[in-house]
Amino acid sequence: MKYIEIDDELYSHIASNTQRIGESASDILRRLLNLQTSNVEAAIPEQISQPGLEQRSSVVVEEAPQLEVRSRVAEAGQFSELLDDALLTQQKGAVGRFLYLLDALYRQQPEAFSGVLEIRGRDRLYFATSKEELLSASKTANPKQIGDSTYWVTSNNNTAKKRTLLKSVAVKLGCPDEVAQDVAARI
Repeated sequence: MKYIEIDDELYSHIASNTQRIGESASDILRRLLNLQTSNVEAAIPEQISQPGLEQRSSVVVEEAPQLEVRSRVAEAGQFSELLDDALLTQQKGAVGRFLYLLDALYRQQPEAFSGVLEIRGRDRLYFATSKEELLSASKTANPKQIGDSTYWVTSNNNTAKKRTLLKSVAVKLGCPDEVAQDVAARI
C-alpha cells in the first residue's frame, strides 16, 4: 500500500461520497474517477514517474498496490474496523468498552486527538490532559486514562452520555456521522 497526504477539504469531499460503511478511500476514489479495474497501474499514465512504485517488466501483474489516502482525519473504513473488534466484547462493562473505544480512536488519530479537549459540557469538563485537571473541575469525575495516551476522560457519566461523548469524539476525528453512531452504540 502506498500513502499520500491530502488536505482536509479534499478528504471531506472524499468522505462525503461514502456510500456504505467500511468503504475505503481507494474504493470511493475509484468510483468517483470511474475506474472499474482493481489494477491501479492501468490507471496511471506510463509517462508519469511515480515515486515508490516499483518498475514492472512486461509480465502482467494480477494484483497491483492500492493507493491509500491519508490525512490528519481517518478514513471511514478505519473507523468501521471498530465495529467488528473481537477485543471490544471482552471489555468489562460500559466503562471498559468506553475506554477501549476511546483508546482505539486515539491510536488511529493520535495527532488529531487533542481536538477532544474542545468537547465540554455547559458546566462540565469531560476530557483533559491530566487526572488533576478533571478532579479540579469535579471531585466526582472518576478520571480514567485513555490507554497509554496523555489524555484522561471523566467516567462517571451514564451510558447514554458515554455514547454521546464517544460519538462526538469520532465525529471530531473525521468519522462519518452514521459510522460514529454505530461506534457509539457498541458501549
